[in-house]
Amino acid sequence: MLITEERSVSVRPALTTTVAREYVHRAAFSEVFLTGWNKVEKDTFTVTAQWPRSHSFYTTEHGVHDPLLLCETLRQSGLLLSHTAYEIPFGYQISWSRLQYAANAQALRAQNTPAEIELHVACTDIRYHRSLAASMTMHIEAVRDGSLLSVATIAFGLHSPRVYERLRSGRCDAALMSAEAPTPVPPVAGELTGRLRPQDVVLSPTAEDWRWQLRVDTTHPVLFDHPVDHVPGMLLLEGVRQAAHALEPSGGATIPTAMDVSFRRYVEFDEPCWIEAETESKASGGHRSVRVNALQRGSFVFTATAEMTPV
Repeated sequence: MLITEERSVSVRPALTTTVAREYVHRAAFSEVFLTGWNKVEKDTFTVTAQWPRSHSFYTTEHGVHDPLLLCETLRQSGLLLSHTAYEIPFGYQISWSRLQYAANAQALRAQNTPAEIELHVACTDIRYHRSLAASMTMHIEAVRDGSLLSVATIAFGLHSPRVYERLRSGRCDAALMSAEAPTPVPPVAGELTGRLRPQDVVLSPTAEDWRWQLRVDTTHPVLFDHPVDHVPGMLLLEGVRQAAHALEPSGGATIPTAMDVSFRRYVEFDEPCWIEAETESKASGGHRSVRVNALQRGSFVFTATAEMTPV
């Protein structure tokens, strides 16, 4: 008589993790949002990401993910592909010159599980120096659950340590520059900027209600996840968002569903940076278009427009 022995079949589940934190220039594992990448064809890629249901700084309020979490995801995608797909060595510096994005507010809605994001990236205008890319533009479509979440463009340069040292004129010691940054100036009231915690406020008051001093706190665990030699771009984007709020703090809860930012110069620690904002236009339903400029030493360091959408 034949005896059949039933054996359990072990099926190995598909495992997911984040990419190496070094690829996205983060010190904390919790600040890495990318989970993988694939090459589709020449200069075309897919990047995957996961957003947490809540975050200590990019907070989920009014049931909506923070659009600046999208911006951080775009930043990390540029870094990841530069290092992996284009083999840019560690130690090279990557500097934004332009960021544009427009997000679908409905696709930003938070759900009962983390948000799974797929980014379709096409790289253009690639300029090479010897065998390495020296600058490029990435055009990105972000998709969530089959729906378009955002379209975005980021343009940036990639600098070798020698070139970067020349660009920074001796200011490229990140540990020294961060350690010697002045004590942060006092913040404006949190309710003016849409922030609950004073440590998350990046604006300081002036005599004018349309002008603020940029508040730089190098001990902030997210904005300064690791030492840097200049004010990071994500802090500048937060300055744009908070200035747009502060112009009309009683206008209800709004989010920046679109931005167009041109970065002209590095923002230094040792000189005040002034943020100036004005409302360009208003539309029905509380939609506003806001222009924000930043000046340091009498020169524009970045210019931006933001579209504020009620939630």
